[in-house]
Amino acid sequence: MMEDIIFITIAAVICGAETWNDIENYGKAKESWLRQYLQLPNGIPSHDTFNRFFSALDPDEFEQAFLSWIKDISELTDGDVVSIDGKSICGSRCGDSKRAIHIVSAWSKTNQLSIGQVKVNEKSNEITAIPKLLEVLAIKGCLVTIDAMGCQREIAAKIVDKGGDYLLSVKGNQGCLEEDAERTIRFAKPTSEWVEDDFGHGRIEQRKCILYTDLSFIDKSEAWKNLTAIVKIEATRYSKSSGKEEKEVRLYITSSKENAEVIGKGVRSHWGIENNLHWQLDVSFNEDD
Repeated sequence: MMEDIIFITIAAVICGAETWNDIENYGKAKESWLRQYLQLPNGIPSHDTFNRFFSALDPDEFEQAFLSWIKDISELTDGDVVSIDGKSICGSRCGDSKRAIHIVSAWSKTNQLSIGQVKVNEKSNEITAIPKLLEVLAIKGCLVTIDAMGCQREIAAKIVDKGGDYLLSVKGNQGCLEEDAERTIRFAKPTSEWVEDDFGHGRIEQRKCILYTDLSFIDKSEAWKNLTAIVKIEATRYSKSSGKEEKEVRLYITSSKENAEVIGKGVRSHWGIENNLHWQLDVSFNEDD
């Protein structure tokens, strides 16, 4: 049965299978466990059967069906943080080609699950891929975090139109926006502030999130749909071993009306896609090999 083949394949790949023979061997080794969930009227399919099945399967149709299944088993709730980020699969280069496949994924903090992805040819194409990814996501009530590549007016509007709020990293790719944001934190009065201390990994780190809702320093602020605040994240790290102190300041824009604590935790949650998804793909699934 089709469901049996797909189930066995996904389970086998999660456990490290890399070839059709690996998948068949996994199925035979775990047959008693698999029969708790599958019918397997003809036993475990052969490696040739797995090969023929997936060779005939339309990858786009399979992707849509898989995303529908993910939606059924996950639930995005109000307040969830959905992080969108891209990753190049270095191991996908073929022959003399210097280009690797680039995947843009969405990560749900609540479900600890990738809830969607889009393949692009180059990192620069993330700008066009993110709206396509947003189209298939249910993000109502969610805070969507994206790095500076996704800090685009069209992307911000798309998130708001789908019922979510955006939290976008600001760098020098949007005209004077970064300069305007820096001027805001220099002259405007903070609206909300939150401080978090972290002791671990041989260092002391303090993270401070400050919100500025005075948008008078932002040129054409109305072009950013529902823009409510400029966000300043100030991180101070002190190494116990070296005695050195490092400071880092990052800027964001957001449409959220939440306080500094919620926004600060949202910024920190964005790293979940790197630590929980990208790291697993690199280390557990050898994507970069």
